[in-house]
Amino acid sequence: MTEETKVTDHQGEREVRIAKIQKMKAMGIIPYAQSFGKKDLIGDIIKNSEWKQFRDINDIILSPEVQVTTAWRLMLYRSHGKLAFAKLLDSTGEIQLMFHKDNCKIQTSDWAVDKLKSDEDMSAYKFMEKMVDVGDFIGVQGEVFLTHKGELTIFVSAFCFLSKAVRPLPEKFHGLQDQEELYRKRYLDLTMNPATYERFLLKSKFYQVLRNFYTQEWFVEVQTNILGNSASGAAARPFVTHHNDYDTDVYLRIAFETGLKKATVGRFEKVFEIGQDFRNEGSDPSHLQEFTQVEHYAVYWNYEDNMKFTEKMFDYLFEQLWLPKKLQVTNKDGDVKMVDFTTPWERIDFTKWIEKASGIDITKYGMDDAEKLRKDIQAKKIDFEGMERMGTTTLIDYLYKKVLRPTITGPAFIYNYPVIMQPLARTSDKDQNIVEQFQLLVNGREICKAYSELVDPLLQQANFDGQAEAAAKGDDEATASDDEFVMAMEYGMPPQSGFGMGLERILAILTQQDNLRDVVLFPLMKPEAKAIGPLECDVELVDIEATYGALPSKADVDALAKKYLKDTYRHCLDVANVMKYFAKKLGQNEHLRYTAGFLHDIDRDFVGKDPSKHLGADFDTIVGEIKLPSCLMDDIKSHYSSQTSVAVSSLLRRYLVSVDELTGFIYAVGLMRPTGLEWMDYSSVKKKLKDKKFAAWVDRDEVHNCEKYLAIPLEEFVPEIIKAMQNKT
Repeated sequence: MTEETKVTDHQGEREVRIAKIQKMKAMGIIPYAQSFGKKDLIGDIIKNSEWKQFRDINDIILSPEVQVTTAWRLMLYRSHGKLAFAKLLDSTGEIQLMFHKDNCKIQTSDWAVDKLKSDEDMSAYKFMEKMVDVGDFIGVQGEVFLTHKGELTIFVSAFCFLSKAVRPLPEKFHGLQDQEELYRKRYLDLTMNPATYERFLLKSKFYQVLRNFYTQEWFVEVQTNILGNSASGAAARPFVTHHNDYDTDVYLRIAFETGLKKATVGRFEKVFEIGQDFRNEGSDPSHLQEFTQVEHYAVYWNYEDNMKFTEKMFDYLFEQLWLPKKLQVTNKDGDVKMVDFTTPWERIDFTKWIEKASGIDITKYGMDDAEKLRKDIQAKKIDFEGMERMGTTTLIDYLYKKVLRPTITGPAFIYNYPVIMQPLARTSDKDQNIVEQFQLLVNGREICKAYSELVDPLLQQANFDGQAEAAAKGDDEATASDDEFVMAMEYGMPPQSGFGMGLERILAILTQQDNLRDVVLFPLMKPEAKAIGPLECDVELVDIEATYGALPSKADVDALAKKYLKDTYRHCLDVANVMKYFAKKLGQNEHLRYTAGFLHDIDRDFVGKDPSKHLGADFDTIVGEIKLPSCLMDDIKSHYSSQTSVAVSSLLRRYLVSVDELTGFIYAVGLMRPTGLEWMDYSSVKKKLKDKKFAAWVDRDEVHNCEKYLAIPLEEFVPEIIKAMQNKT
């Protein structure tokens, strides 16, 4: 199919391509080949041609030689009379192809021929033009030459059809751009976006280099079980599944720790594992429920040995991957800083630096000193959201995030944590109030953690018992007890230090990506939601005036809002701005959506917030003052369809019902934060959604309307609303 005749209706083109399959079979062409003897990678063809002498194209056309045999996907095809040019892409590169009408053969099931038996005795050249589409797989053989423009090209003397693509690829520059589609159809992202393909090649190389490093450091790679009788090794909610043969519930592992440490009981001195962990918690750009981790344990080491080892590891990774030591790193709030990974890295004493930054010595506060610590923090003019309800450990953590973490660019080792913050870790022999651990911080991102490990079985059992009490009180992230692990410890566990690093997190930094899903080949996505009822023709896609008549001016809308809205004014203005934001993003009528948003609750204060009267006769009277079109009145009434029975049937209505409750909730969250909506992200909203006492008037089901009506995950929709409310579009 030529560029000039391409079909724009993808469903229609699919049917056309399927019909071609039957025609191919009638001609003796197998549309899905069994195999092909590919001999040359395109990258090698290009490399081997750098210093080659080429024959003149006129001599090649008369008697082509078979110098190369390669194959992959057709990415472009253009015919010009007797000549046709194409692009062939494989895993190593892209090269131009040239076909000539008088010297072109196609491989059938028996031999290469220049003409196929069909109603029109189709030539091989014409078959290429009429039956082969962009996206199809072909194999070619021919001679390499340079065009008069200097472009390396294969003159194709024979080709073989390998596989028919019945769906068209996205257009090169205007096709697959939606972020969710990029995740759902990563195979197209890899095909159409070279940067994505190179990113995952680097990821593969990263794993190889990491394993090489551990091997040269005399570590042994082992594999521990994913399914277990307990979910231990970290404080996290596990995934639970049922083992049918054993008729018992089992857990997907949340960490490798217990398995690897049991291996040290059984003679292994240095062990590591690379694999998947599963934590049934929230996901956001910096967290995944299924993630890849490397953990290692080295006997006779302490956490300080692991600091030196971590620097050595990163030096090796940067050197072997040919990466620059200075990289731009974006933190959770979107701030970008240049980070220099040149070693040695900064060491920051957690307790001393907090005292230096805030004037508060956190080592003086015990578990029962929350009220005293809170007053001391407030006396220093330091404030953060929700501190009135926090215990001592949480107050210390938030104090760190307020006064210390934002000042650290890193890479920096944070160490000397108070024991009350890490009660399961090994305490220092020098100071029983401090635990022996560190974490690596890079522009606010926590990259890895390491500990001097607890190997005392009696203390470990006591810690497990304490966690069991926390679980009984409702803490669903308490570390589960593991009797088998404790038993192994009782047989003698050598002193050691352990280390864990999430690999998606470090890969995102090395490839300068902001979302962990950008370094996951096929990230888990929610099933695409089915639309609720048929989506009627969106009136915004046709003539607005023909559908609605004349719309009231913005001045009239604003004046009506000021006249009737008091308590609800801010909410309605927020919804108006959010609706306008999405209108601009979708290329829809901004004034229409702004009006619907601003007036959607215009009667709420007037009717005393009585839900039975909302959007009734009083609403009709109020909006009648500015002669609001009846179609737009129905659009507004749809956001309370349980009362008005107006269907949520158009795109405008679906956005209105999706942003209404959620916008109000986000505003309420902002009121609780010292910086308001600034620096807010999805995690702030998610945390408050779990607190049923917070903004109890908000229907949590309604908050998820974006998933029900728009098939957009909440974690992706919330940041857009925050952005709209911040910008006041």
